[in-house]
Amino acid sequence: MREFLASIHYGAWVLPALLLIPLAGALIIVLQSAFSRDDSSLAAAPSARWIALITFLLEFAVSLGMWWAFDPGTVAWQFRVTHWWIPAWGASFDVGVDGISLFMVLLTTFLMPLSVLGGWTSVREKVRSYYALLLILTTGMIGVFLALDLLFFYVMWEVMLIPMYFIIGIWGGERRIYASIKFFIYTFLGSLLMLVAILYLWLHSVDTVTLSNSFSYDTIMQHAAFTSRAALWLFGAFFLAFAVKVPMFPFHTWLPDAHTEAPTAGSVILAGIMLKMGTYGFLRFALPLFPGAALTPWVRDTILTLAVIGIIYGALVAMVQPDFKRLVAYSSVSHLGFVMLGIYALTLQSVQGALMVMINHGISTGALFLLIGMIYERKHTRLIDAYGGIARVVPMFAVVLTLVSLSSIGLPGTNGFVGEFLVLVGSFKTHPWFTLFATSGVIFAACYLLWAIQRILFNKLDKPENALLRDLNARELVIVAVVTVAILWIGIYPAPVLRRMERSAQNFVQVVTSSPGARLASAPETGGSR
Repeated sequence: MREFLASIHYGAWVLPALLLIPLAGALIIVLQSAFSRDDSSLAAAPSARWIALITFLLEFAVSLGMWWAFDPGTVAWQFRVTHWWIPAWGASFDVGVDGISLFMVLLTTFLMPLSVLGGWTSVREKVRSYYALLLILTTGMIGVFLALDLLFFYVMWEVMLIPMYFIIGIWGGERRIYASIKFFIYTFLGSLLMLVAILYLWLHSVDTVTLSNSFSYDTIMQHAAFTSRAALWLFGAFFLAFAVKVPMFPFHTWLPDAHTEAPTAGSVILAGIMLKMGTYGFLRFALPLFPGAALTPWVRDTILTLAVIGIIYGALVAMVQPDFKRLVAYSSVSHLGFVMLGIYALTLQSVQGALMVMINHGISTGALFLLIGMIYERKHTRLIDAYGGIARVVPMFAVVLTLVSLSSIGLPGTNGFVGEFLVLVGSFKTHPWFTLFATSGVIFAACYLLWAIQRILFNKLDKPENALLRDLNARELVIVAVVTVAILWIGIYPAPVLRRMERSAQNFVQVVTSSPGARLASAPETGGSR
């Protein structure tokens, strides 16, 4: 397979193609709308759905080649493509992947067709606009994971914000306006601070070849110079942008509303992909660019404390939620706390575990939102008490919901166990007390999810209307079959995934820990020359 991919020069075009394919699909839908202005009725739905689904399947097929073409033995950027974008500013179209971003891209292309299939019949108004926004959103998300130019990264960060705002605000639930505005304000304010920090880095980073300021990630890593005080402020700006997106406690309050009010596909994308952009930001930018500031004892201890609070708080609040979708939303706060713990423990096992939790949370929690959407279309309520004993009526749904819930808890043999186990083992080496407190989150996760599925599936069937519920149809069985394979494959045989991310995770740990003050200049703060 690697020889075939080399023969078609796969590495030279795959990353630009991943950015352009969704835009091409969106353009086709927009052109279709130009010839048929009826976007509000179901007449527009079939073609728009199929265009989106085929586009996302093509996107996934193209991205899948990276699994075989990727060289796990190097930490260099792979499939890299660089072209000048705005030469006068030192900005370029610079994209590439390593063992960290590779899996974020594959996770995105894996979940997007499932999101379309999961919401196949739920969107009934402005369907062309909906699917066009989903496609544009995909370009923004993949661009975030590929960007090696900080200005291009910021543009992609904002590109994916706007479509999600409209997806929640137009096709969401009863409180969609409130949820979408809250989501936008939180994310946008954080990203504005990050933009200020990016501009500061640009002023203090000079390309040795062109002798001009540069937004290049590599140039900033090698040549940016600033004082320790400036590093703390810059890290703080990046921290706020990424902490809101994770979301870390106490920046999480937008998340339950956005998840609950978003349509099925929106919830899957938020949980499965967009939350990972925050943790990816810490791995790619915040810690490598400012290791001295990030490892300042009070900064490190504060972030670890917030991570552990998020683990416990998210689990406890999830336990008392009457709405199943809101319960899963709060569980994300808990799971992403494990990611932050693993990142900041700075051991190879903990960082690999954090990456695995990011992947597995995307699969398992995305699957939970898909299943909630399926049962909501039948029952039109997400209240846990409205069900009870439906395993007798919808046995296939019950089997899959139980399996996905167990994977989210971290049952051995499922994907969820691998990541959480590595995080806890790796973190115990450097931060045993934080790890001991975090372990309670695993117990609480079992409490809130097992109790929820007991009340939904295995209690007495005491509501006659529930006896008429339909089990999963063929389309839904395809979705759950794909998810089940992913859950069991990673849970039983995670070695191929771990092997591809190992060198990049090891390099991350070395970069952050080997010379914490490498980019802290003793000279006074001055701007770089143009």
